[in-house]
Amino acid sequence: MLLKTFGWSFAITAIGLALAGVLWGWQGLAIVGILSILEISLSFDNAVINAGILRKMNAFWQKIFLTVGILIAVFGMRLVFPVIIVAVTAKMSPIEAVDLAINDKNQYEHLVTAAHPAIAAFGGIFLLMIFLDFIFEERDIRWLGWLEKPLAKLGKLDTFSIVVALIGLLVTATTVATDVAHGGGDKSATVLLSGVAGLLTYLIVGGISGYFEDKLEEEEEDDEDDEADAAGGEVDEGAKAATNAQLNGSGGRGSSGATVVGLAGKAAFFLFLYLEVIDASFSFDGVIGAFAITNDIFEMALGLGIGAMYIRSLTVFLVRRGTLDDYVYLEHGAHYAIGALAVILLVTIKYEINEVITGLVGVVLIAASYWSSVRRNRKEAAAGEDSEAKTEVTSGV
Repeated sequence: MLLKTFGWSFAITAIGLALAGVLWGWQGLAIVGILSILEISLSFDNAVINAGILRKMNAFWQKIFLTVGILIAVFGMRLVFPVIIVAVTAKMSPIEAVDLAINDKNQYEHLVTAAHPAIAAFGGIFLLMIFLDFIFEERDIRWLGWLEKPLAKLGKLDTFSIVVALIGLLVTATTVATDVAHGGGDKSATVLLSGVAGLLTYLIVGGISGYFEDKLEEEEEDDEDDEADAAGGEVDEGAKAATNAQLNGSGGRGSSGATVVGLAGKAAFFLFLYLEVIDASFSFDGVIGAFAITNDIFEMALGLGIGAMYIRSLTVFLVRRGTLDDYVYLEHGAHYAIGALAVILLVTIKYEINEVITGLVGVVLIAASYWSSVRRNRKEAAAGEDSEAKTEVTSGV
């Protein structure tokens, strides 16, 4: 299963490194390898978040995510996106931006870096909304109960996460954005506009995908009720609860209906778009951070692209192995890592933060949530063994 899931990533790595060696020599090969590792370390939490969403889709849309999605991730976000940013901010045509990237790499790097406040504000607020909607949601399983329980109560207030995000944006615009190192000067208006755009993007794409997902679940419940009426009885409530638990937990490994086997159609399409926007938001810091290693757009695209392939493969691996069901706190750790990344992105509007720190924060949080999940599983297993032992003793008596 490991080779089947990561086979394409291994093949692309071999081809990519060989190509880098031929085109740019040993130095280029080393740069591409370092960029690949950088992308993987920065985006591991992205894989966990993506897996939580991808497991709701059917097999067809999972393949779309791994094929069409990777083309968007590699060529769109790692190659085309920086060029478009330069074209828009410098008010030049895309062809001129490409020419600049190839023939005047220092100026190209300067223009991309100058656009960092807008990029960071958009991505930071988008990721912050993902974290806030998670942390303010009432859930049965809590990792840090002392924190998540009171926050879940606050989340019962409608639009509370939006209010918190807007307050965070205003604080950012009136503090770190007033004297920006990247591009210089006051970027408050730019940060406000980009942050609102990130918020609106989250609300629109996430809202539409959520609408179609809820609609599909309602249709599935109506079909179950119709089948029960036709059979002259009622659907067993325990079975229905189990089905709902599968939909909310394992993402659709069940018995009947489109929803149980995975979302399809419009629901899956908008969920796919939501996934791509999440991936884009995660890639912002990687693209900007890559300039600390190289300003060659092709080396950058190849190195970050190889890393993105592994993140996609890891996402599918987590879904197929049911890892998020076995280690229930992983999603919590990933969302805390998203919250940390969102704050870091907003802070980097003015201050430099090393990519190693960004990557380590995510790795530490994921590792901590994994270890907590392991301990929880051991306690449940021990409790189960104790219960069986007591049952045997009682039976013997």
